[in-house]
Amino acid sequence: MIRFLLLLAVSFSTAHATNVIFIHPDGAGVAHWQAARFLKTGPDGELNWDRLPEIAIYRGHMKNNLTATSNGGATVHAYGVKVPANAFGSDGVSANPPVSAGGKSESIMIEAKKAGYRVGVINSGSIIEPGTACFLSSVKSRREYEEITSQVVASGADTILSGGEEWMLPEGQDGFHGPGKRTDKRNLIDEAKKAGYVVVFDKDQLAAVPKDTKKLLGVFASGHTFNDQTEEFLAAAVKPTYQPQAPTLGEMTSKALEIFSDDKFFLVVEEEGTDNFGNYNNAQGTLDALLRADEAFDVALKFVAKHPDTFLLTTADSEAGGMDVIGINPESKEHLALVKNARDRNGAPYDNVKGEPFVSAPDKEGIKHPFVIAWNTFNDSSGGIVIRATGKGAEKVKGTMDNTDVYRLMREAMFAPSE
Repeated sequence: MIRFLLLLAVSFSTAHATNVIFIHPDGAGVAHWQAARFLKTGPDGELNWDRLPEIAIYRGHMKNNLTATSNGGATVHAYGVKVPANAFGSDGVSANPPVSAGGKSESIMIEAKKAGYRVGVINSGSIIEPGTACFLSSVKSRREYEEITSQVVASGADTILSGGEEWMLPEGQDGFHGPGKRTDKRNLIDEAKKAGYVVVFDKDQLAAVPKDTKKLLGVFASGHTFNDQTEEFLAAAVKPTYQPQAPTLGEMTSKALEIFSDDKFFLVVEEEGTDNFGNYNNAQGTLDALLRADEAFDVALKFVAKHPDTFLLTTADSEAGGMDVIGINPESKEHLALVKNARDRNGAPYDNVKGEPFVSAPDKEGIKHPFVIAWNTFNDSSGGIVIRATGKGAEKVKGTMDNTDVYRLMREAMFAPSE
């Protein structure tokens, strides 16, 4: 009888030992993906993002605001409950975490780690970015950069890949990418090494990391791995949109999945450039970021194909810059005049820093089409956000879903719904 109960317990545990990959292209709505599709594959083509078969409309309001903040939205994803817009892995009043929809005062990532899952966060932005940091830290203010970084590094997450070296080193100490900014004199990179982490600083070092690595900290830039400024600023400063020494989001995701592939795991991946470039109304940077996010989808989809016990989920929480994409009729004098003036008739800016529209990849007839990006704000908007999914349990994604459902979907994948 005892042997039967033990076998039943093992069987029950295995049934819910689903790997979960959550990819968060921050600030990317339907219009963003439409523009990326036009540019990369043409109007008749498909992105890797399009290959996720299940889809639902995302409802993302906060406890006190219709449009989500990045930190508030990430907190909802991590805890499954509505919080104020200022929350950062917290209840929005104090530095304490909210009580999750699962009844615990901890994020779903901390809960998964305690249950034996290997856990990891990946961000093309700094380690302080909330899309990943809210799963591992709880603070009262988003501006508590030192504390956020301290908590993420001390969380024990098996893989942490991002920028943000400036918040890992003390003031006056130079690192691989630049000087530190910490005022408490702590060296978190040394602390991570003492805790058993292998620490790497560029794409070549990341590629050389062995598969059997247990703890990995990747620090790929002083701040973000991208230069989030306007196109005009970057052109004048002769700076690329992304820093060449840093691995792409796809390369970081590939390495994490390689390390995790023999274990049950929970991985949160964020492309932050989609949000930051959008908030600067930088169309080229936004498109570059979207294509990098799409590369990560390709990596994840290939993993799911080989490991069907994996649930792959994606959504944003808002639209950065209120972006839209507008096809230009090359035979229309009015359209051409608008492009030349870089303004729509209502005054909305057309983003074409070189004075020419973008050109799509060929359609099925071999025709390339010009288009421009239009912006309506430097902030985030509620826009057209969708949830997409594939893999084990993806059929639950349908209709319209609240932002709290992101937590529910991930938790049901890893644990029994009744737990």
